Amino acid sequence: MAKEKVKPGETLIARNKRVSFDYELGQKYEAGLVLIGSEVKMLRVGPADLTNSWCSVQRGVAVLNGMNIPTMTGAAFGHEAKQPRKLLLHANEVKDLEEAISRDGMTVVATRLYFKGGFVKVEIALAKGKKKGDKRESVKTQDAEREARVAITRGRRGD
Repeated sequence: MAKEKVKPGETLIARNKRVSFDYELGQKYEAGLVLIGSEVKMLRVGPADLTNSWCSVQRGVAVLNGMNIPTMTGAAFGHEAKQPRKLLLHANEVKDLEEAISRDGMTVVATRLYFKGGFVKVEIALAKGKKKGDKRESVKTQDAEREARVAITRGRRGD
């Protein structure tokens, strides 16, 4: 399976497309992940699932919950598919996340998972849930943008 290139030096593993529909995204952070060997091997050969993943702060440590990395069959020291995984962030970033979660009623969600310089990185973002009307508005703007792109490509072809 060919990995999609995002930025120079980055190889995309998984993207959470649902998160931009359900949440208004704010500040984004890049964090490292504490993984074991079988998890990294599975990320190199197959995709992970970020759909229901979120971040929590417990005793000053940021933890990613709900991310699914498929288990490796036949591994001597395997892993659980949906176990909590520790995030590697600076102390001031963890403090910012903790304050935003408690004060503003926000949540922290994972948006992308990728390799960068041989390391697995996850992009997390502060998010505030959208209301039903906001979701409808998002769908309308996406449809309008799609129609505009189609009209522009038809104009280029001379149809």
